[in-house]
Amino acid sequence: MTSAVAAKPEQSASAPARLALTPGEPAGIGPDLLVQIAQGDWPAQLIAITDSALLQRAANRLRLPLRLNSWQPNAPRTVHEPGHLWVCETPLPAPEQPGQLNTALVPAVLASLTRACDGCLTGDFDALVTAPIHKAVINDAGVAFSGHTEFLQARCDVARVVMMLTCPGLRVALATTHLPLREVADAITPERLTQVLRILHDDLRTKFGISAPRIYVCGLNPHAGEGGHLGREEIEVIEPTLATLRAEGMDLIGPLPADTLFTPQHLEHADAVLAMYHDQGLPVLKHAGFGHAVNITLGLPIIRTSVDHGTALSLAGTGQAHAGSLQAAIHEALAMLSTSKPTTSHASV
Repeated sequence: MTSAVAAKPEQSASAPARLALTPGEPAGIGPDLLVQIAQGDWPAQLIAITDSALLQRAANRLRLPLRLNSWQPNAPRTVHEPGHLWVCETPLPAPEQPGQLNTALVPAVLASLTRACDGCLTGDFDALVTAPIHKAVINDAGVAFSGHTEFLQARCDVARVVMMLTCPGLRVALATTHLPLREVADAITPERLTQVLRILHDDLRTKFGISAPRIYVCGLNPHAGEGGHLGREEIEVIEPTLATLRAEGMDLIGPLPADTLFTPQHLEHADAVLAMYHDQGLPVLKHAGFGHAVNITLGLPIIRTSVDHGTALSLAGTGQAHAGSLQAAIHEALAMLSTSKPTTSHASV
């Protein structure tokens, strides 16, 4: 792991951005999506961190043209050419079978993600865009793994990260991510909420260009606890934490009942919503924008965006997978690069 961000090499204002793309699970739709993305016209250099043979097999199955160019860190920056794709070679130990998980391929999946993340830290790449992984097969291979978000947190050596999904008109961040529901209440502590809200507030300012973010905060319990009759987390944890952070200058509204917060009269005034747990906030966002939503990891010293869906094993190699979310993730990464400002590490918040 690394805890410092290396100085980026000098880059002219007109030079195209370099985006590292990882295909995720080789047996899923990720390789297909990268081949589809390669057909488009992009104002950036797209570099796939994977095995070139994997992409060529995917292109052959989809009957799409693809010319692969070997990429090295000292290669010049070039704008993407439709039908082409740069590849930073990370070989698979064996060919994939679409739709069939194989634990033998897991080390290559993690090597791809590691190379892409480290390349962003050293300045080889300007942002990371990830296609979906399959958490179960990674765990079946004997590697403790709960998701991209937690992996990148450890790789970048930061104390806390925040998962946020976004679609047109809505941003939803999570106080907790991949936890069993019975563990969520114990995880909602003043320390966690303080860290999460500081990261969310800072990144909305520095990476999204919102000078004074207004954040709406969900309660944990039904009806935000109903004055303590349905739980006391709002009274004992959430409200005091929000009061402390308001005194620091944050514009925080809540805690509010989640069943009424996600309505137009509230959302039109919110720059982001903080949900207490995964399935409190994400069903609403995915209903509003599934297939075009973007998963963003906040609190990292790098920019990372991803798709809003899983590996869709049954669609792999069929040509039926849609690249809308990956397209949106690339657009979001480029937008964040255009507005982001240098920021200090969140490791000490």
